[in-house]
Amino acid sequence: MGYLDSLFSVAGKTALVTGGATGIGRMVATGLVQGGAIVLIASRKGEACEAVAAELNALDAPGSAVGFAGDVGTQEGIEALVAEVKQRTGVLNILINNAGVTWGEPLDTFPHLAWQKVMNINVGGLFTLTRDLLPLLDAGSSDDDPARVINLGSVMGTQPVAEGAYSYSASKAAVHHLTKIMANEFARRRITVNAFAPGPFQSKMTAFATASEEQAKKVGGGVPLGRIGSPDDIAGATLFLCGKGGSYISGAILPLDGGLSVYSNMGLFSHALE
Repeated sequence: MGYLDSLFSVAGKTALVTGGATGIGRMVATGLVQGGAIVLIASRKGEACEAVAAELNALDAPGSAVGFAGDVGTQEGIEALVAEVKQRTGVLNILINNAGVTWGEPLDTFPHLAWQKVMNINVGGLFTLTRDLLPLLDAGSSDDDPARVINLGSVMGTQPVAEGAYSYSASKAAVHHLTKIMANEFARRRITVNAFAPGPFQSKMTAFATASEEQAKKVGGGVPLGRIGSPDDIAGATLFLCGKGGSYISGAILPLDGGLSVYSNMGLFSHALE
């Protein structure tokens, strides 16, 4: 194995990606399969997961994928998903908590139900699934090669921006904080916990604004680096955190946002000096 492969390969590792049939979840799953991992892809739509797994297996990549149904929205669904994973493997080296929902509506009509649904899945489901999979993560961890957990946050959980997605933004801020709590508590178990805080990427969740190339270009114009994110941006970050090169990183909120999280046009003094 060459030097770069030794740093970024995930060959032989077993991963679970929730919500892995579309969007960022699919980008993560693709990167892991290309890196040599055995990837379990789960979402509420089992047939879609099976189809994506078949497409990934046709890439002639060093890894492989299998897809099946899994719901993190209820206690019963999580129990069924954990049982399904345990039937397929006794060791989990990587857990990607990508499954999530959003809700957009004007402030005056934003319903209470939007808080219950979004927080339950994006935060509660993430927590309970991770907790219940700890025995498998423990089995996949060691001093030299910790097990890895990556939670999906958002730049909207970093910046005070809602744009009608009040519960979603708050849920992603909660994911960021929960990531740090887990990182602190899981370190003694040799499990690292980090989060992605993506900006705009093409996905089912952002299709209303990024479905066409023209829309994506327009949205990208508002990003400091001048474009929306690409699948390689997600795959590269995933392989970094899940390979040997990321084994000493825990509690990080990685801003995959083209500079949005640090962008400011406030200009405290510049306007006075013009």
